[in-house]
Amino acid sequence: MARLHEFQGKQLLAQHKIPVPRGRQAATPEEARIIAADIGGPVMVKMQAWVTGRAGMGGIKMAGDPDEAAAAAAGMLGRRVKNFTVEWVLVEEQIQIAREFYAGIIVDDVSQSPLMIFSSVGGTGIEEIALQHPDKVAKTTIDVVRGLQEYQARDLARRAGVERDLMNPMATMLVRLWETARDADARAAEINPLVLTSKGTLMAADCRVTVDDYAVFRHPEFGIEIAREMDRPPTELERIAYAVEAGDYRGTFFFLQMEEDFRRGDRVVGFHGAGGGGSMMSMDALLGRGYKLANFVDTSGNPPASKVYRAARIILSQPGLDGYFGSGSGVASQEQFYSARGLVKAFLEEPLMVPAVIRLGGNAEDQAVEILEWANGSVPAPVEGYKKDHSSDFCAERLDALIRAYTPPARQPVGRGPLPAERPYTFETVTGGTVTLDHALCAACTSKVCIRSCARNILSLDENGLPVLNVSREEAKKGRCVECLGCDIDCYFLGNRGGYVSLPIEGLDAFRSRANIG
Repeated sequence: MARLHEFQGKQLLAQHKIPVPRGRQAATPEEARIIAADIGGPVMVKMQAWVTGRAGMGGIKMAGDPDEAAAAAAGMLGRRVKNFTVEWVLVEEQIQIAREFYAGIIVDDVSQSPLMIFSSVGGTGIEEIALQHPDKVAKTTIDVVRGLQEYQARDLARRAGVERDLMNPMATMLVRLWETARDADARAAEINPLVLTSKGTLMAADCRVTVDDYAVFRHPEFGIEIAREMDRPPTELERIAYAVEAGDYRGTFFFLQMEEDFRRGDRVVGFHGAGGGGSMMSMDALLGRGYKLANFVDTSGNPPASKVYRAARIILSQPGLDGYFGSGSGVASQEQFYSARGLVKAFLEEPLMVPAVIRLGGNAEDQAVEILEWANGSVPAPVEGYKKDHSSDFCAERLDALIRAYTPPARQPVGRGPLPAERPYTFETVTGGTVTLDHALCAACTSKVCIRSCARNILSLDENGLPVLNVSREEAKKGRCVECLGCDIDCYFLGNRGGYVSLPIEGLDAFRSRANIG
């Protein structure tokens, strides 16, 4: 779920007539000073970060005048919090609180409907408060067609112990919260605390809104870069990876950087999983041997070879890696040789400078491991492939042994790339790639391996014995070519090396140049 900053959430609440404190965001201490002066009284300065417990880390401060507001902002802006830098603070009026409540909406998996939770006691530690005062908490499911009705909201407030004179305005507030969540396609929308001010006004003092990943495209106004809940802004590599996933619906590619700033002496592995449970076991096996993980990646759900290739290239674009570990569930139904081709293509093009251990258990695992081991002798570092009968722990032990024994070459050799074709035959693919078959080399090829390795059988031999499309170029570009990489990797090792598939990754070359990688 993609989370909104507090200020964004409050703007959304205000649009639905839920009162919020007056205030604006500031990116500099001077802006904070100006906002505080405009408010004209004591203010709160709040670090805008996707974390809980801001007060405990000095991220929420009171300021009595504009100078104090500027000083508070200076102490927060530029701070490193959970691997990201604070870029904004919210400066808003101080409010005199007479009483605190909690109101929240989540999508409940059990009832398969929105669930509103209301507590007549709110504030920090609402979970513990609910346990200590269960009689102060009430819940109700919401019909997605009819919505939350006023009488349901009044009953919710009554069951939580709200007094009669406050019941109607509280019901109005809860209905408006429902309307906010509905209109924002929110998976969760919370006001904590929902306060009664000393002037008798109900107001949202703080809020948390997360938008359903699959609805983000409907809300460009939120400016969400990556449709996932994160506790920090995305890194540049995460943006590059997300663009790959957003542009290719086939299978899954989830990329998350765990750390970027490693200390000297850390042993760091690029992790490439396939399937959640198996990936967790594999990561535990690495962590248990003292390794740190640069990233978490999941390529599951039957991704094409091209997606696995792009994932591997992005993983290997992280500086400071000591090894590459690929391991998923071990019981995947998807043909594992597609993933193997994608990995080998990435290893050739880098070329691979750190040991790699890959566990590709599942359908066609024998062929997958054979393809993986083709890379040995063509890349500087060793590559070992394993099947489902080899445990994650065994594979982690093998990677540890390879890393300890490996000495990289003094200079990184040039990786494989496209060569000028004497007689090129080309067509485009669905993700902006280009397949090039050099008919000058194809004419001398005896294996014609590209024909039998083509997943969708869209290649056949013409009257001269040369591989050509048996569908139109337009059909190939629309998806008939599934980017299986058979005409690339199989041709490289079993043919006459006349085939090459170019698969661009937008922004990656520029990133690698700035990071001095490769």
